[in-house]
Amino acid sequence: MTADVLLYVGEALGKYGFPHGHPFGPDRQDAFWREAVKLGLDTRVTLCEPRQADREEIARFHTQEYLDRVVELSHAGEGSIDYGDTPAYPGVYEAAANVVGAALDGLKRVMTGECRCTFQPIGGLHHARRDTAAGFCVFNDCGVVIETLRGEYGVKRVAYVDIDVHHGDGLFYSYEDDANLIYADIHEDGNFLYPGTGHDFERGKGLAQGTKLNIPMQPGAGDQQFFRAWERVVDHLRRFRPEFIIMQCGADSLAGDPLAHLQYTAAAHAHAAKSLCALANEMAGGRIMGFGGGGYDRYNLAQAWCAVLSEFIHGSDQ
Repeated sequence: MTADVLLYVGEALGKYGFPHGHPFGPDRQDAFWREAVKLGLDTRVTLCEPRQADREEIARFHTQEYLDRVVELSHAGEGSIDYGDTPAYPGVYEAAANVVGAALDGLKRVMTGECRCTFQPIGGLHHARRDTAAGFCVFNDCGVVIETLRGEYGVKRVAYVDIDVHHGDGLFYSYEDDANLIYADIHEDGNFLYPGTGHDFERGKGLAQGTKLNIPMQPGAGDQQFFRAWERVVDHLRRFRPEFIIMQCGADSLAGDPLAHLQYTAAAHAHAAKSLCALANEMAGGRIMGFGGGGYDRYNLAQAWCAVLSEFIHGSDQ
């Protein structure tokens, strides 16, 4: 097995971004890439272009009826894919399918031993449900990865770890009663922030009770509060010993993000990434994929994502 880290960037991925001053604009990838080059991280990874996922692959998570709707709106080039947060634009279907395709290409390379981990800065679209878009997320690439791990590779016990400021509701409720989806999410308290979910008493249903960990943070919480909360995430993962780890590392939890109220620095993201790489090496054969998620201050997302990528590089060298 090689120790390479694969980084998915390129023009096709950059097209997943909404126009007319939308917070999730098409300039987010470029902001990250400039910082990655400045730090020399581009020379320490293998760069990969995405491929476009086909409809059958996307339908591993999403309903056919929903796919029909996205295709229709993509051709029309206007309207809203959800209730107003996620606007249609010409080619949005293809752009979202490229996000999924990049995730699936990375997954294949991890599972065949070509690399130990991947980082997908334009990805981690955790609000999309099986039958609808939500919160700037058209297709849930992490959901497709989970279904593919199970259906194509026979990996059942998967950990999904989310430090985006917003609760990953699209994943949580899709797998709330699934005992093999080990879920841990540190986010701003839903009483103050979209989507209003992820309460600490939401621990899973039925046989999955206890496999889900939601840690809501009060507005203004910073790195020290995050580090304390993170200890619970580590204990949770050690309890269930996943075979594969997915990290969603949204940068909107850093101080100054225009859509949220937490006060982390990029040190929180570095800490989480370093810890997850160690846990992946300990219990999952080193297999981990990182997804950029949210983040609407361009400086912040560049700092946070580069911190994660740097730890992935160091972790793969261990």
